Amino acid sequence: MRLAKLTAALVAAGLALPALAAPDNATLQKLVERMEKLEARNAELEKQVKSLKGDSEEVTKGLDSPRLSQYEPELTSRLKAVEKDALEMKKSAKLADKLDGIKVGAALTTVAQHAYGLPKGTTDAGSQLNYRADVTVELPLNPIGDIEQKVFAHVRMGQGQGLNAPFSNLGYFASAPNAVAFRASGSNPDDSVAILGQAWYQAAIPLPFGGFKPYSREKLELTFGKMDIFGFFDQNTGAGDESKQFLNSVFVHNPLLDAGGEVGVDANGFQPGFVASYVNATNKAEPWRLSLGVFGAGDKGSNYQKSLSSPLVMFQAEKQLKLFGGLNGNYRAYAWTRTQVSELDGVTTGTHTGIGLSVDQRVGDGVNLFGRYGQLVKGELPFKQALSIGTEINGAYWGRGADAIGIGGSWLKASSAYRNLGGSGDVDGDGVADFTFTPSGAEQVAEIYYRYRISPQFEITPDFQLVTRGGANPDAGTAKVIGLRANIAY
Repeated sequence: MRLAKLTAALVAAGLALPALAAPDNATLQKLVERMEKLEARNAELEKQVKSLKGDSEEVTKGLDSPRLSQYEPELTSRLKAVEKDALEMKKSAKLADKLDGIKVGAALTTVAQHAYGLPKGTTDAGSQLNYRADVTVELPLNPIGDIEQKVFAHVRMGQGQGLNAPFSNLGYFASAPNAVAFRASGSNPDDSVAILGQAWYQAAIPLPFGGFKPYSREKLELTFGKMDIFGFFDQNTGAGDESKQFLNSVFVHNPLLDAGGEVGVDANGFQPGFVASYVNATNKAEPWRLSLGVFGAGDKGSNYQKSLSSPLVMFQAEKQLKLFGGLNGNYRAYAWTRTQVSELDGVTTGTHTGIGLSVDQRVGDGVNLFGRYGQLVKGELPFKQALSIGTEINGAYWGRGADAIGIGGSWLKASSAYRNLGGSGDVDGDGVADFTFTPSGAEQVAEIYYRYRISPQFEITPDFQLVTRGGANPDAGTAKVIGLRANIAY
């Protein structure tokens, strides 16, 4: 029957030749078999097309739903997994963009000290242990045009006052043989309170105004908030970090500003202020800077009560030089003035004006010399002149490139007003003078330390100090302080 239909169809279509008008059964049988195979193949293709359509609908349906199901096609699950990974990568990229430029630092410093040579019975003159923890965060803000902005915060906490109290009670000028010691506002020894030491904002404005930032080699930096004045004035790379370098405060900062109390900070060592700096980097190798700072100072000015009633005003000029075959050196000269400062008699007040120098200069690949000088031009303090000099030598010379040895000496000359007034000392710490003396000459301080690196984040530092003629007291014996400092920093 099928054969007859096929023959008729071929004849009707005019495709059958006369010779094939009556084809033999073998030829027709082959044609029938090929037709059957084609029909079967078409049927199979139709099934596959229907299956693909069904899978496509299932995939589309699955992708429309945020949930994963075991009944979904494998392709749907894999697409959702890829999509999830892509979203996570985008989130990570966005977070990385937000964190870009953020700087975080943390340090834990512990100091153990013991003093020899102080008068017998001196309160708290034996062994002392203290610690201090610091966390700093620098957060960049979105720029305003070409103006870059950032916020800086510093949190500090600690316990123990070290040997500072007995040296101060005995009338020593170098009243802080342990500049690391910190106890918030002098609170109870059992308290370990974290305080916000610094919180300031800074804007860096390219100059000239309206110029093309990439070509700018000058800028104006404006900073205001609660700050550590020594982060902006009297800096020194050879002696400026008590957690890693010298421990005695006469080496950490200008003695007149720090030990002499001219900065007028609050009980925690900070104060409100405003700093304007002009930076000129036309010569990138040797830039220079001019800075003017106005700070709240004194008993009320430093703690936001009457911050601008009698401020501390400082001006500093600094220049970086390449000397000794291109080695870095920093040269700073500054002056300061304060009004309504209590004089030595504790009754009258006056204006204090002083000048200072801070220099650090590398003279070799591993030798950094430093020096500071300060003089009180107007006003009265127990000492009116102070000189500190020294060096830090890198351990590369003896095969310990991460180590360093520091050697320093300081000279603090008693003022004429102090010599006329006379000095006194309190041995038992009850606030009543136990002896008096006639000051003469100068107090002299020497310190040596060796900083030994255990790991990139962990260093220990044996330290030794000598203080002679303490407080310009000719009868004072030589005080010796041995110490060990451990510093863990990230």
